This record gives sequence, C-alpha cells and structure tokens, in this order.
Amino acid sequence: MRTRVRGWRWRRNPLRRRSDVVEAWTVLLVAVLLCVVAPLAGVAAGLHAHDRAQSRALVQRAERHQVRAQVVGPVSDTSPLVHRDRGHTYSAEVRWTDPDGTTRTTLARVPAGTRTEDTVTVWFDRRGHSVAPPANDVAVWQHTVTMGLCAMGGTIAVALLARMVERRVALRRRLTEWDRDWARTGPKWTRFRA
Repeated sequence: MRTRVRGWRWRRNPLRRRSDVVEAWTVLLVAVLLCVVAPLAGVAAGLHAHDRAQSRALVQRAERHQVRAQVVGPVSDTSPLVHRDRGHTYSAEVRWTDPDGTTRTTLARVPAGTRTEDTVTVWFDRRGHSVAPPANDVAVWQHTVTMGLCAMGGTIAVALLARMVERRVALRRRLTEWDRDWARTGPKWTRFRA
C-alpha cells in the first residue's frame, strides 16, 4: 500500500532536493496564475476590447446612414442554391428618394433571396458607398466576450506550458543529482565484503 505525505517538499528532510523546492514553488505559482491572474487577464482584455468596439460602433453609427430602397435591377448570383443562403449579401441596383426629394440609383448590397421590386434596407457611408450596417450592442458584447476568453485561454496555455517545461527541466536536474550522489555512495554499498 502506498501512502502519500502531503507537503513533504516544504518540510526539511534529508531526501528533499533543491529541485523539489523549486518544483513546489512552481506548482504554487501556476495555481495562482490559473486561479487569479488568468481570470483577471480575461477581464482586463475584455474591458479593453469592449471600450474599443463600443467606440468603433459609435463612429460607424455616425458615419453611416440607412435608406429604405426598392430593388430595380437584377440581383447577381441568384441561383436556387445561393437563394437559400440568407447569411450572404449580393449586389443589386436600388433606387430611393432622399428627404430633399432627389431620386437616387446605385449598386448596393442586398440580402440573398431579394427579388426585383422588393423593398430593402441598405446602408451607405458618407461617400455614398454601400456598406455593412454598424455594429450593434450584441456584436460589441460578442467581441468583448471572445477577446476576454482568448486572453484568459492564452494565459492558461502559457502557464501550463511553462509548468510543463519546468517539470522536464526539474526531472532532468533531479536525475543528474541522483546520478552524481549515486556515483559517490554507490561504491560504498556495492563493495564486496568477505
């Protein structure tokens, strides 16, 4: 039956080596990194990402405007297979009337499945180019959570990788120490006695 003595690396004893102490401190450091530093890094990165994404979304909302327009030209790439793909947008000629009464026509990105004479919402920038809608609050929070989780995962990966490297180095050092000690004491024990 095998018994485990907890904390033996922290107590003074003749079998404890310097590599055992280093390994004990490394385990403690890795535990602190995993339980405290990694979540804090995730929160800090998430807050930073949220501030940047929120300011970018505000700039996009200020630069872009939406228009209700009617599709007047054929939608490109309208094969039946593409028609069912609602996540993509395709080019089509659209027409709308500005608040001052001017009628405008241009190419814009419209959702897949749009047909001629459908009314769609299109977004334009200040230069009149068709652009994607500005990021909403859901997109900002998705970006925030993703960046926070990536930072936390990266911190965890670095801590575990460092622990793995330290463990290999400690094991090699421990084996070298044992070889050196055995070279000193081995001849005393293995001498032939008559």
